[in-house]
Amino acid sequence: MNDVSRDALEGLIEEFVTREGTDYGAEETTLDERKSALRRKLERKEVLIVFDPATETCNLIAREDLER
Repeated sequence: MNDVSRDALEGLIEEFVTREGTDYGAEETTLDERKSALRRKLERKEVLIVFDPATETCNLIAREDLER
């Protein structure tokens, strides 16, 4: 997370939480709430930033999914 600029990280987080098909359960949450929850998961290393050099794109993935 430290290798990504603050602006790039904010853009990545916002893009991720606003993706079509992203399900946050029965309760509605605000954009800021979703972004804060994802930021906490990144800080706890429950979610990781991965970079694909072939496509030069970044994505967020749950640590447990990456370890499988």
